[in-house]
Amino acid sequence: MILGLGVATGLMTIAFLASIELIPLGTAVAIEFLGPLTVAAVRSHSARALIWPALALLGVVLLTEPWHGQIDLAGIGFAGLAAIGWAGYILLTQRVGDRFTGIGALSLTVPVAAATAAVVGIPQSAGHLNLGILAAAVGLGILMPVLPFALEMLALRRMTPTAFGTLMAVEPAIGVLLGLLVLHQQPSLTQFGGITLVVLAGAAAQRGGRRQPRSREHAGPAPAPTSSAGSEVVDSPPAERVPQIQPRS
Repeated sequence: MILGLGVATGLMTIAFLASIELIPLGTAVAIEFLGPLTVAAVRSHSARALIWPALALLGVVLLTEPWHGQIDLAGIGFAGLAAIGWAGYILLTQRVGDRFTGIGALSLTVPVAAATAAVVGIPQSAGHLNLGILAAAVGLGILMPVLPFALEMLALRRMTPTAFGTLMAVEPAIGVLLGLLVLHQQPSLTQFGGITLVVLAGAAAQRGGRRQPRSREHAGPAPAPTSSAGSEVVDSPPAERVPQIQPRS
């Protein structure tokens, strides 16, 4: 499980970075988001939930605008590979998190992810390293993947893959916004419509996504406390129940 999660993490990171070299940031994020959205739909055990990945896929088509004949198949392929890696990351995170406490599993998966990325990174970096690049690499390593993965693991501690994948529905919109403000990637009205469909699909798919704590005796899931809005209350569990809700990593 640890090896699989580490490889999925490294694959997702490298494929995403490769995709944004070839296609706009918002488009890459939207395609990558198809991975967790599909996981959310499949894990919902409802045939109607498959409507949302289909709607998001339509949004991706509007984002890529294939009718203009300027599709970068390599960039789309890398983003699709990142989507597969992200889906595997979510599923394996749940399995690994059920066996480890705290964030200890993160310290095991990140080195595996680094080794996976090194297969591509070392040949590219040979002969081009200096102190500035090494310092930037350390900063990038903290920002991606260590810090976000640690925060995601704490969030996934009480959530199903369904809830986690779909509560991140605004990520494609943030990608478009950053592409516009930082990279000056101006989307068309059609592409704005496409990203709207992706976000709406992610938001609509989040219904019913809650993970139930498991008892030590595996007596069956106990209902999680909910707020008046129907969402799970995230107060810390009693001390004696901490082992029942294992963190994800």
